[in-house]
Amino acid sequence: MGRRGVAEALTTVLPPTVRVTAYDGSQGGPADATIALHVRSPRALTHLVIAPGGLGLARGYVSGLLDFEAPDHHAVVSALATSAHIGDLSWQQRLQVLRALGPEAMHVVELPPQEVGAKRYAAGLRAHTLRRDAAAIAHHYDVSNDFYERMLGPSMAYTCAVYPAEEATLEQAQEAKFDLVCRKLGLAPGMRLLDVGCGWGGMALHAARHYGVQVVAVTLSRQQAEWAAKAVADAGLSEQVEVRFADYRSVTEHGFDAVSSIGLTEHIGVANLDAYAAQLASRLRPGGRLLNHCITRADDDSPPINPRGFIARYVFPDGEIPGLGRVVGALQRSGLEVRHEENLREHYAMTCAAWAANLDAHWAEAVQEVGLASTRVWALYLAGSRLAFERGDIQLHQVLAVKSERGRSGMPLRPDWGS
Repeated sequence: MGRRGVAEALTTVLPPTVRVTAYDGSQGGPADATIALHVRSPRALTHLVIAPGGLGLARGYVSGLLDFEAPDHHAVVSALATSAHIGDLSWQQRLQVLRALGPEAMHVVELPPQEVGAKRYAAGLRAHTLRRDAAAIAHHYDVSNDFYERMLGPSMAYTCAVYPAEEATLEQAQEAKFDLVCRKLGLAPGMRLLDVGCGWGGMALHAARHYGVQVVAVTLSRQQAEWAAKAVADAGLSEQVEVRFADYRSVTEHGFDAVSSIGLTEHIGVANLDAYAAQLASRLRPGGRLLNHCITRADDDSPPINPRGFIARYVFPDGEIPGLGRVVGALQRSGLEVRHEENLREHYAMTCAAWAANLDAHWAEAVQEVGLASTRVWALYLAGSRLAFERGDIQLHQVLAVKSERGRSGMPLRPDWGS
């Protein structure tokens, strides 16, 4: 392979639906392609050549060295997911591409600061200590409440919604999710609920307002806790809901009638699942129920989040996604009896699509709030997550368990919570 234009060389490892233009004036791919990739600088080539998988493309896009023209980010990610990224090629194939690209591909380039920032907290700290977990949560959630509100919408719910119908709005689906959790937990006036990983307080507010329960809501994000506490006060529910800026492991009270854990499990580490389940089980009274809502791998043997990949470096530091069997096993080993489970992955794909639409609709405001690079990070993350849920690479499971006492579960003979 002799020396060729940058665009022509890149088309050898990109799908035929992608057109490429480059800083050297070269062009490659079909003129009527639905997606156009613009290589703005030789530094983009270095990212493409040295980074594994799609990480190089992400680095180039986040740093502004690459740009796309496409219907949306989901179209870009879907197309590129079918291609042989340079980082996935054999060394012989990679050398051929390097030879075609020439010396422009061998510059030293700095990583985007959004990636470097994701690593700073980690130096010298073992994963999932209280201090390191606090730093990881802060990196992901303490971005900007205004930014999240634009992306998530009025519900401020950053977990999988449950769509009662395909035409339902995101807000209707988030309301349906919280109500489904309340019904599965059998909440009733006067009960005590522990909501761990409470986010911006959506579950706590719904349970207090519609089911008359007392709630202790816990989050390790300071910005979430401040926002949730204000929302509780504004709703006139301060007598029913206590919001704590704290780790779930710090809760010492016992005898809760129910525990809801919505989107927390992904942060605790697979090796800590047994300790997590035991902690929550110990907070329940006999007959109390636990609802665990979390992202899972397709099976227990699927690889965890790649610690060198885009999500771990930019979005979820220290995030780990277990298989469903590991979650169920941990709950059972804690002494809880698993009574119901369902997979809602299609709902999460729809949720990600709705969040992405919100972000696109408020793109200029988001860029003003957190910067173009960070906004691009989130756009790629939502598009990639949606695709993964659509393909079944990852799933979303709700598992309902009860703290039975001598075989008495207090559960109905058949589920009474509807759909």
